Formats: sequence, structure tokens, C-alpha cells
Amino acid sequence: MYVMTIDQRGSSSDSDRVPALLKELAGLSTAVRFERSVGDEVQGVVERPAEVVEIALHALRSGRWYVGIGVGAVDQPLPSSPREGSGPAFVAARAAVENAKSGSAHVPVAVVSGGLRRGEAVPSPAGSAGARACANAEAVLRLIGRLVQDRTAAQWKVVDALRAVQHGQSGTHGTQKIAAQKLGITEQSVSRALLRSGWQEEWAARPAAEMLLSFAHGIITGNPDAGEQPPGRSRDAGAARHPDSRPRDSL
Repeated sequence: MYVMTIDQRGSSSDSDRVPALLKELAGLSTAVRFERSVGDEVQGVVERPAEVVEIALHALRSGRWYVGIGVGAVDQPLPSSPREGSGPAFVAARAAVENAKSGSAHVPVAVVSGGLRRGEAVPSPAGSAGARACANAEAVLRLIGRLVQDRTAAQWKVVDALRAVQHGQSGTHGTQKIAAQKLGITEQSVSRALLRSGWQEEWAARPAAEMLLSFAHGIITGNPDAGEQPPGRSRDAGAARHPDSRPRDSL
């Protein structure tokens, strides 16, 4: 399991953005439930590494959130509310979001491993195999997050249109053309926007982040298969890797 704690940046001088974020997260996955925990913060328990990456990048997109990811075990059975959950992953998620707040990185995301010491849940010590694995996952997430945060509004308009097209049809043939028609621009303009947005690089790197999260989870829990992505990726993820969504070499 992965526990995600997402805290609003600059909440003392900004409006409460938690209700809007909860609505957005509910639209990303029907299998993951997030709730407000304390203040301007939300928390949820996520089973699949692909969903962790999707949720983290969505939160990072606006630049308004600190993202903490705790990797490790959670106490079973899971309660009906994430606020009532406990276990090493919850402790690690708290440490992770605090790390994201205190870090100097441009992209405020942190991944922390959680374990047990003398029967109490604590973050894994620095230098341990679990901590190193989480640091690797964090590094890749920050690189992808930088691509996401640096996109312009115009580039996001094209990316969102393309994803909507891919999500709404069973195949991916001609998706750039359909997106261009919906936006009222040329297909060449769509291709150029995707090229400049780092769209292809993002979706090429997402599996690496997922793999590293899964690897870290296996080390920490002692179960190599515990964090594996189940067979059959989401339609969005599979469609985004289809060659039709790549920028054209001639443009």
C-alpha cells in the first residue's frame, strides 16, 4: 500500500482549495478515496503505483500542493475512512509531506519509506535499502513533475484535449486529428504543442516511476510482488503510449 498526504501550499494567504481537489481526485480513480485530514490537507490509501504517479502529477500540475508519498505496510483491516488508518506507511506519508515542505526542490514531492522499530511505526533510516529505493522513485517523480509544472496553459489545452479523445474511444488511431478538430486548430499545431510540452517524455518516464515505487514497496514490506501493477493498464495510460500520440519527426 501507498499512503498519500497532499497539503495546500500557502493556505494562509489563499482560499480553501481542498473541496476542488477532492472532486478532481475522485474523477481520476474510483478505486481510491481521499478525505480531508487536517486543515488544508487530504489523505488517501492507494494500492497501485500507477495511480500514485497519476495522482501525484495531477496535484503537482497547479503548483499549489505539497505531495508526500509513504511507502510501506498499513494496519489491516483498512478502516472506512483514511483518517482512521494507521501503520508505517501513514507515518512515512506524514514525514514525506513535511520533507516536501522543507525541501529546496522546484517540484515539492517526497517519497519516504516506513518500517517498524521496537514495535512502533517510523520512517526507515537514511541509507537503508528502502530509503534509497524511495529516493530513486522521488528523483524520477521530480523530473516528470518538472515537465508537468512547466507546461503553458496553451500546451495543457492540447494535452487535455488529446487525453479526453483517447479516453473516449477504444482505439488511438487519428487521435491527434480528432483533438485538433475539437480545438479548432491544425493537426500540425497539436503535434508542435505536444513536442514542446514534453508529453512523450512524460509518458515514457511514468513506467520508470511506477517500477521504482513498486520496487521500494517490495523491499520495505519484504514482499517483491506486493506493490506490482496488476495486469491491464488503464485506457488512458495505454493510449498515451500509442505511436499516434507522439510528436511527428517532421515537425
